[in-house]
Amino acid sequence: MTARIIDGKALATEVRKALVARVARLNAAGYRPGLAVILVGDDPASAIYVRNKAVACEQVGIRSWVDRLPADAAEIALLARIGQLNADPEVHGVLVQTPLPKHLDSAKVVESIAFEKDVDGLHATNAGLTLMGKPYFRSCTPYGVMKMLESINATIEGRHALVLGRSNMVGKPMAMLLLAANATVTIAHSKTRDLALYTRAADILVAAVGRSNLVTAEMVKPGAIVIDVGTNRTPEGKLIGDVDFENVKRVAGWISPVPGGVGPMTIAMLLTNTVEAAERRAGIHAH
Repeated sequence: MTARIIDGKALATEVRKALVARVARLNAAGYRPGLAVILVGDDPASAIYVRNKAVACEQVGIRSWVDRLPADAAEIALLARIGQLNADPEVHGVLVQTPLPKHLDSAKVVESIAFEKDVDGLHATNAGLTLMGKPYFRSCTPYGVMKMLESINATIEGRHALVLGRSNMVGKPMAMLLLAANATVTIAHSKTRDLALYTRAADILVAAVGRSNLVTAEMVKPGAIVIDVGTNRTPEGKLIGDVDFENVKRVAGWISPVPGGVGPMTIAMLLTNTVEAAERRAGIHAH
């Protein structure tokens, strides 16, 4: 058996096409969705992510701004800039690219973004609403994973879903969205003993740890859906996931590749959240 591939790139293209129509409706009502991204320092990977987001915004008709602050920027200056963006009616989404330089308090920075503009879905209010099953903004990567599961008509209700990783950005909100879809959810992490015991019991396995080839073929239940959120660089600079793709695809029923899986969907859902923020501002309900 060879697993069928969940093509995140193709799905992201579909999502973006739908957004173009929603942006046109907003434009007709006198609104243009706007996303402001703040980049602190000169981390090359962060600069690429920010550029990709700006290009993606342009493709669907979202106006984007990129604020670049030096690596030694004072926290008070960063918080003041976020305050200005919170108050700007033309800005519907505010995003601070991570990781931040060590002298800045990431949690404090995220909390300073107005939750109505927190299109990354990381503010405590948005995390809390997701926990309560009433999300205002869903965290982009887990939101993208749910769309990927939806695209293959996966049965989530009553299935055992295992989330590998417990980060605030992916692992925890991923578990909450799966729980809201009536899966039985387990979270495993670096302190979990006998990891394979849990992975082999999972109908849906979402790997979001950041350790290359952590999930091997022997750890996967035959026919399982495997979603790989991991992004790791090999010494040669190749991008690979947390899943041993070539071998696991011989066991799984469905599998997402890296690259071309979750990555494009994360950006697509960021755009979706930004358009949704503008629709709320305009009093337009999305179809």
